[in-house]
Amino acid sequence: MKFWMWTCLLTVSSLSLLNSCSEEDDMEMPAPNVPVEIKCVKPDYLKPGDKVAMISPSYYTPMENVEKTAEVLRSWGLEPVIGPNVGKIQDGKYAGTVAERISDIRWALNDPDIKAILCNRGGYGTIQLIDLLSLEQIKASQKWIVGFSDISTIHGLWNRAGVMSVHGTMSSFLAKGGTDKTSTLMRDLLLGSVPRYVVPAHKQNIIGKASGVLVGGNICTFAPNVGSQADATMGNDLILFIEEVEESMHNIDRQMRLLQLNGVLNRCKGIILGEFVDCGSEFTFESVEAMLCDMLAPYHIPVLCGFPAGHGDVNLPLVMGAPVTIDVRNDGATLQFNIDGTQHDVFTSNISAQPTPAAARLMMAGKSTRVQ
Repeated sequence: MKFWMWTCLLTVSSLSLLNSCSEEDDMEMPAPNVPVEIKCVKPDYLKPGDKVAMISPSYYTPMENVEKTAEVLRSWGLEPVIGPNVGKIQDGKYAGTVAERISDIRWALNDPDIKAILCNRGGYGTIQLIDLLSLEQIKASQKWIVGFSDISTIHGLWNRAGVMSVHGTMSSFLAKGGTDKTSTLMRDLLLGSVPRYVVPAHKQNIIGKASGVLVGGNICTFAPNVGSQADATMGNDLILFIEEVEESMHNIDRQMRLLQLNGVLNRCKGIILGEFVDCGSEFTFESVEAMLCDMLAPYHIPVLCGFPAGHGDVNLPLVMGAPVTIDVRNDGATLQFNIDGTQHDVFTSNISAQPTPAAARLMMAGKSTRVQ
């Protein structure tokens, strides 16, 4: 009798559990990585005398480079302020502990006199900071942050917080003098002179015109952030920028498949492929661009190839989180930032990695030029 009673009770309980599961199965469950709106405000452009914080959120940067870059910022009419923990080194590579690196970001955000933040170097380490930064704090401060490579994670945080940022060169390059076009275009952008890039034709280009919000950066940095609060690819109507250095073709393909599986490519209106420096060639594709365009062709969106940004000798500044328009034609392409400022055309084919002869002479003489 007892056995029969327990059997009945277990049967009823099991049926109730099955019914409960069935009801849940019928419910509409939230989809993974539900798109969010990426709508960013533009921080104020800088003015002569404004303070710029210099921080190292990733790998260690020699103080010699930091100090030389500080001199460059002064030559631009800006006032550099070196972060309290800059110069520290942890585990042979990191620019201090996680606590020290995050402390410098918070310090720069909280100081009302600091108007922009320049990262000294990329490398690795910003993924360790994602859950320690407050999107509300970033949004409240509305300050430019500048960097590339591992700083792509921070661009994601800024853009998810609703603030534009600058994918641009850092202290390891600026320390060379800051008079080359890569550097001066970034300087001019921060001061309110917005480039409209005119790019030569590329045989891998996919023709078309599209508008959207510019996000992305170094693919092996931002792709693993999918689903986190640093994931700006969760937005709709994206123009996705991608660059990479010293990675195999198969790992670049892996990162693209990760984006594809998470629905990112379906949300893209267009793609910009930057520099792919010293990347592998283990497949028979002619180039990384050829491999990626083969994958992207079924999406029927424009792809602008060969944009000079990333780890190459020329690394032109991009406003991440900005509404942009790309127009890819048979005779070339344009990239326009739809933000306020003084717009001017920049023909990327005319830009050399070397400074002008006059600037080179000033660099060799140890002198600098000031922003007029």
